[in-house]
Amino acid sequence: MTAAAIVVPFVWLAWLILTEWVPMFPLNDLAPGNLRNRLIAASVNYPIPLLIAGGVALHRTWSLVAATVLCCLIIVGHVQSWWLPYFGVSSAAQRELYRTDYARTLKVLPTEGRDVVIDVQHMVVGALSVVMLATTLTATLTG
Repeated sequence: MTAAAIVVPFVWLAWLILTEWVPMFPLNDLAPGNLRNRLIAASVNYPIPLLIAGGVALHRTWSLVAATVLCCLIIVGHVQSWWLPYFGVSSAAQRELYRTDYARTLKVLPTEGRDVVIDVQHMVVGALSVVMLATTLTATLTG
């Protein structure tokens, strides 16, 4: 399970890089106006899976715990950014970001009556985040 816990963060990172930089409309919407937001997101998000994979690879108690905590923070951020807004708990800034960057992207969830709807691109991020947490937690508990 340790190998999976090292590989999954790289898969998560590869998905982010692919969907944030390779135009694949309607999966993503890489309008020129959102370049700044994508650069900020990259600088914040890209180091995290590297730290997680490194923490698991180091395989020390403190590094495994730190990797697990980072995975938990990713899940919390994902829920706060997508699922809470989908169920009606959103800020004006979240609604505006959604309107400008994600309103035209591919969705499978019902959109009617929703200010923010999680798109397929971010549903995959969420699923990979859960897998990353599960493999990291397993490596931590069995390590």
